[in-house]
Amino acid sequence: MKTGVLVGIDLGGTNVRVGAVNLQGDVLAWAEAPIEASRGPQVGLARIGALIEQVLGTVGMVMPLAIGMGATGPIDRQRGSIQNPYTLPTWEDVPVVQLLQERFGVPVALENDADAAALGEAWVGAGRDHERVLMVTVGTGIGTAFVYRGEIYRGIEGAHPEAGHIVVDPRGPLCYCGAHGCWESLASGPAIARRAQSLARDTSTLMVELAQGNLEAIDARVVVAAAQAGDVLAQQIIEETAFYLGLGMVNLMIAYLPDVVILGGGVMRAYPVFAPYIHQVIQQHSVVAPLQSVRLVMARLGGQAGVVGAAYAASKLIVEG
Repeated sequence: MKTGVLVGIDLGGTNVRVGAVNLQGDVLAWAEAPIEASRGPQVGLARIGALIEQVLGTVGMVMPLAIGMGATGPIDRQRGSIQNPYTLPTWEDVPVVQLLQERFGVPVALENDADAAALGEAWVGAGRDHERVLMVTVGTGIGTAFVYRGEIYRGIEGAHPEAGHIVVDPRGPLCYCGAHGCWESLASGPAIARRAQSLARDTSTLMVELAQGNLEAIDARVVVAAAQAGDVLAQQIIEETAFYLGLGMVNLMIAYLPDVVILGGGVMRAYPVFAPYIHQVIQQHSVVAPLQSVRLVMARLGGQAGVVGAAYAASKLIVEG
């Protein structure tokens, strides 16, 4: 039986998190730092290497069994590279797997960050002991991942399916992907903010007061707070957003019929506010499939999900000896 630790890396557009994780999924040591992507991948990779050495030193290890990285996409798993000048400026065609292997001499796994978070939750989080786990993360965008018996479902050429861009309303707003009415363009945090800012211009609403008179400061948190305080317009925005959230979930639930849907991301921290409307939509679409049997639960691992899931991906590279 192998002993030792795994290293999990969660690389986002702003920060990078690194953890030393044991083979049971416990985070033994943790470190994070700004990635400062615009300074170039060499600077970022040097920082990641230093964080790896820091967490290994904390647990008294020189080398891990394997390293896993969950990175904000696009990534190319087959080539082991990051292709992301969008949220990681200057990080285009960066062979992170090769470079980390050369530095540490151990196997390295690369995953999309949404897939890594789902793997973490399926391993030791809210999806533990379930065969079919669907994760939906609602924040700046909408990310999804499906785990079946501990393995991520992958598309053609190993690509990550982008369910945040399923079309929910073809008459909806234009998305940056070029389509109208994508799920993300209707129900993400920025979508809530845009809807609220537009409607608040022409009516009296607590949202403006909470934003101290600055319409541009109205975001999803302001909308939720105003709705909880009884503001009618904010409640209407919550209900409309929940309708779109529910429709998107219904599409995925009918397609996958998971045991559980795990909800994560900043917007879903206010899930109780959205829940009655989401469940109403799901109930309305439960005629042809047993959607009422699918459990909706909150993610448990919080900010550690990506690190834990990346470590799980790394564990798959270990040959028992």
